[in-house]
Amino acid sequence: MLNIPIGRRTLLRGAAQGAVAFSASSYSRILGANDRILMGVVGPGERGRHVMSLFQTDKNVEVAALCDIYAENIDQAKQKAPNARTFKDHRRLLEMKELNVALIATPDHWHAECAIDALNAGRDVYVEKPLTLTIEEGPRIVKAARVGERICQTGMQQRSGKHYIQARDEYIKPGKLGQITLARTWWHGNTYHLRRAPASLQTLPSNLDWARFLGPVKWREWDPQQYWNWRAYLDFGGGQVTDLFTHWIDVVHMFLGNDIPTSGVAAGGVYFAKDGRTAPDTINVLLEYGNQYTATFEATLAPGVRGEAVEICGTKGRLWIDRSRFEFYTAEKGAKPVIVEAERDAAKTDFLTLDHVKNFLECCRTRKPPNGDVLIGHRSAQASHLGNISYVQKRRLKFDPVREEILPL
Repeated sequence: MLNIPIGRRTLLRGAAQGAVAFSASSYSRILGANDRILMGVVGPGERGRHVMSLFQTDKNVEVAALCDIYAENIDQAKQKAPNARTFKDHRRLLEMKELNVALIATPDHWHAECAIDALNAGRDVYVEKPLTLTIEEGPRIVKAARVGERICQTGMQQRSGKHYIQARDEYIKPGKLGQITLARTWWHGNTYHLRRAPASLQTLPSNLDWARFLGPVKWREWDPQQYWNWRAYLDFGGGQVTDLFTHWIDVVHMFLGNDIPTSGVAAGGVYFAKDGRTAPDTINVLLEYGNQYTATFEATLAPGVRGEAVEICGTKGRLWIDRSRFEFYTAEKGAKPVIVEAERDAAKTDFLTLDHVKNFLECCRTRKPPNGDVLIGHRSAQASHLGNISYVQKRRLKFDPVREEILPL
């Protein structure tokens, strides 16, 4: 379940302790625009293969290695990368000295170990969001990236979205919303969290390493649902809060420039999806950011409601935004809203992630900080974790924004 740090231990101080075991100096040269980038993919499942294919739109990227505990995923990924070497253990993949980049798309409970190992081995890393499973893992990943001088991009693709950047720069920064008091976010009816394991997984496949999948999680017998729909179990992920709210609270952080809440509270439960899940199917989260504003999240998997968006509310107007467009509504009576559609190539349905991948590759070559830098990823995951911790403990949390730790009652 959730490993919750409480007391006076300073999380970010932990990021400055310990030692990095591998010198990254042999990988530190700046790549030219036409230099070949050799990539290893850890976790080429459905999402991993999709993001891998976006990397492959760059003709100078070659997928040289694949790692997964299930041979079926390897076989499907090999169709897109037929010359890649294959592994079951990410540490063996990282022994390939020629690799420049690691794409990590494992379940959340493997993110920290895989990312830290890859960073310490001198690789630049693109890791799917949320960056962490638990709140204390973030500073360790930040430390590994900073000490090794590695580029580490978290897959929060709104950070590279042109219409998100436009909305921030044209409406938020100039103060057109006035004093902002509330950020509302919601994501209803995400059917991915209701997935049922296929018949082929009812018995443990001989080519799936269940023990390796569990990794740091305590042992349990084969359960196809926990493997197939791992986001619904708090041992492996954080449910809708870390999977969905992390995207939206990151947009709030991006817009408002404050990425550390000072309190958090949540309530919800497993109200209708009685399938053994431990993550709630319905959840409400409320975070407070000093004495400035609150940010909320609500989500339900109930099939009667769908939709997702962020709305920033101020004294002069409000801004509504999702992945397709943004809308600005002034507080003046009778004024028409401003509606701006996202610019995208109709042939590229996941234009946000493609732009995020392009930003990462550019930063691998220039060594500039990426749009979804590891510290940004840590802070947005941290805000989501406060919601889950409050849900599990059934209490309101106070959070120290300087020491970044939950304060005792």
